Amino acid sequence: MLRRVLISAAAAVSLLVLGVPPAAHAADGIRTPSKPSYTVTLSSNASGTTWTGHESVTFTNASADPLTEVYLRLWDNAHGACPSTPITVTNVTGGTASALSVGCTAMKIALPAALAQNQSASVGFDLSIVVPSGADRFGRDGSYNFVGNALPVLAVRDASGWHLDPYTNNGESFYALIGDFDVTLDHPTSLLVPATGTSVDTPGASGRTVTRATAKNVREFAWGAGPFTKTTGTTTTGVTVNVYRVSSISSSSANSMMTTAKNALVAHAGRFGAFPYAEVDVVLDNNFWFGGMEYPGFVLDVVSSTALAHELAHQWWYGIVGDDEYTSPWLDESFADYATDLYNGLSGTNCWNGVSWQSSAEKITNSMAYWDAHPSRYSTVVYGYGKCALHDLRRTIGTTAMENLLRNYAAAHWYGISTTADFKVAAQAATSVSLSSFWTTHRIDG
Repeated sequence: MLRRVLISAAAAVSLLVLGVPPAAHAADGIRTPSKPSYTVTLSSNASGTTWTGHESVTFTNASADPLTEVYLRLWDNAHGACPSTPITVTNVTGGTASALSVGCTAMKIALPAALAQNQSASVGFDLSIVVPSGADRFGRDGSYNFVGNALPVLAVRDASGWHLDPYTNNGESFYALIGDFDVTLDHPTSLLVPATGTSVDTPGASGRTVTRATAKNVREFAWGAGPFTKTTGTTTTGVTVNVYRVSSISSSSANSMMTTAKNALVAHAGRFGAFPYAEVDVVLDNNFWFGGMEYPGFVLDVVSSTALAHELAHQWWYGIVGDDEYTSPWLDESFADYATDLYNGLSGTNCWNGVSWQSSAEKITNSMAYWDAHPSRYSTVVYGYGKCALHDLRRTIGTTAMENLLRNYAAAHWYGISTTADFKVAAQAATSVSLSSFWTTHRIDG
C-alpha cells in the first residue's frame, strides 16, 4: 500500500484482549496448510453492495506435524463492529467451527481427523459479504464497490505457530501462502467487475452477467463492481492491462495511467523476473484516502504515476515474493518503494543523511504492532528509511551486485515467503564486504 496521508490510530491492542489463543508451535516450522485451492460462487444484488453464495477450500498439510485444525481469516470484519460484521460464514462443512476470535477476524475450524504430512482435506461454507460505505480497499464510493480481502482465506502455521495477528488499517496484516482461485461472480450486466486473475464473461439470467475469474499461484483475490469505464492495452511483453475508472476521472488521466502501468510492469519485470500472470486490472478513484492498494493482478489507485508504479512493484514484492506483512512490513513496502525509485530514475543520493531515529526502539524491521502504536512514524521509517537503506546497500556492494542480488533473491523465493534473515544471508553472499555494521547502522534486525 502507498500511504499519502497517515491517519491516527489507537495504540496496539493486546492479543490477549483480542482473543488470540496461545501459539501451538509447529516443531518442524514448515508453513502449512499449503496449496490452498479456493472455489467461490457468489451472486450480487442490483448495486453490487451485497454478495451471497458459497466458498470451499482444499488444502494439504505440508508439515510432518499433524494438522488438527485450520483457521479462516475474515479480514474485513475489522470494518464492522464485532459481533455485527460485514462478512458472515455459516453452515461450515468439513470441520467444526468455533466462535469468531481476534476481533471477529479469525474462525477456528477443527478437522474431523488429524491430517498427516501430504494429506489433503476440504472445508466449505456459505458466505455473505456486505460492502460498507466509504472509498476504502473494502468499501463503496457512491455506485462503485471495492471488494478487497473479503474472501476468507487460510491462516498460516509456521515455526511461530498459527499467525492470528489483528487487522491493521495503517498497513497490512496479511500472510498467505500461494494458492489457486476459481471465482464465479453473478452480477447485473450494468456493473463491470474487474478482478484478480483472468476473467471470462457469459450471459446470465435476464439483465445479468456471470464473470468467472481464475487465478493460479496467487495469495488472495479481490474485485470491484460498478459502472466503471474500461480501457484495455497490452505491454510489450504481452501482458493485458485493463484500466477501470470512476466517472469523475477523465479519459486523459486514464490513458496516462495506462502508459505508466505498461511501462512499470515491463521495467519491474526486467529487474526482478518476468511477470507470470496474463492480466492486470488497475482501478482508479481519486477518493481513495490511502493512495493505492495492491492485490495480485488487481490494484486500487489514485491518479498518480508514482503510486501506480509502487503498487505494481508489489506484484513482485508481496505478490510473487511473499512475506508476513504484519511481522515484517519492510519486506514489501521498502522493496516496492525502492523499485519505484529505480523506475523513476532516482538513486537516493544522500537520502540516508536525513535519517533521524525517534527512539532506540525504532527500527526499519519493526512489526505493525509497533507501527500501530507509533503511526506517525510508519511511512517515514518503513517507506522512507527502508528504501534509503536499500539504496545504501546498492552503494555498499555495487550496482551490478545489487541488481543480481534482487533478481536472484526473487527467483529463489518465487511463489514463496521472504524473511529478513533470508535476505540478509542472500545479501552477504552477494558481496565480499562484511555487512555486519551495515545492518546495525541501518537498524535491520532479524
